[in-house]
Amino acid sequence: MHTARNALTPDNLALLQSVADAGSFAAAARAQGLVPSALTYRIRQIEEALDVLLFDRSARQARPTEAGLALLREGARLLEDAEAVAQRVRRVATGWEARFTVCADGVVSPGTLLELVEAFYALQPPTRLKWSDAILSGAAEALALGTADLAIGATLVAPDMAGLRAEPLGEVEFVFALAPHHPLAALPEPLTDATLRAHRLVAVADSARRNPVSMGILPGQDVFTVENMRAKVQAQLRGLGCGFLPAAMVRPYVQAGQLVLRRVARPVRTVQLSYAWRDAGGTPGRALAWWLQQLRSPATRRGLLEQHAWEVAAPAPVARVE
Repeated sequence: MHTARNALTPDNLALLQSVADAGSFAAAARAQGLVPSALTYRIRQIEEALDVLLFDRSARQARPTEAGLALLREGARLLEDAEAVAQRVRRVATGWEARFTVCADGVVSPGTLLELVEAFYALQPPTRLKWSDAILSGAAEALALGTADLAIGATLVAPDMAGLRAEPLGEVEFVFALAPHHPLAALPEPLTDATLRAHRLVAVADSARRNPVSMGILPGQDVFTVENMRAKVQAQLRGLGCGFLPAAMVRPYVQAGQLVLRRVARPVRTVQLSYAWRDAGGTPGRALAWWLQQLRSPATRRGLLEQHAWEVAAPAPVARVE
């Protein structure tokens, strides 16, 4: 390991990442099944080959130096590139992607998506499938970063984003919903922004890391932020706040009397959604081609946006704290 080329192997890059994740050489050694001295020796060899200090050893924890952080960032990119090359080679050989990640926005019906997954597995493909969640601009970011191959329910996909293509999925109307016992349920309509500002809003955090956006929050308004759409529905059922929800998603709760809809003074909010995918040119893999074929069906697109069959049940009682 006398040169940087010899030092920057995939195994060594993964070893450096394991130390950064574990926070210490000893913990990383346990995770890797190595004795601490062997792991420390390999890290020292990498540092000598690069002629830099990658970890600060002045404390008990192994903290990456600035140079170490830069190498970890670039190393992650190199590992992703290597995996992408391997995927392309396997796809050339069989036509099927080795891995295929579908990133679905929180407004997409999980039941309909699982029906598609079931039909996909019925083909007995050699592809390993992954479903990841996204909110707002998170799906577009996942495509841009290469962590997803297909995004369903994507918003904010710019038509000029390199390597991405998008087609319309449909339009979603958002309605203002709250629990029947919420104070706003008894006030006259339409509810003005001044009235709404005095009450807590339940919001789902944008899953994008680089440039997250927020929607529907008024200046100075108290906000309860949750990770996904189902948690938002449950919070509003309990009266922990109010907020906008997809009309199709809340319809069964409204019919059961667990949520009520209120008119607001601001315009009706509708969102245009898309399905988007990574387009590297040439013939798409067989997994991508299959999913795109399903999404060309109007019935499938409607089902993904309208068939929300969550169980309608009263929220569990809140435990009393003595």
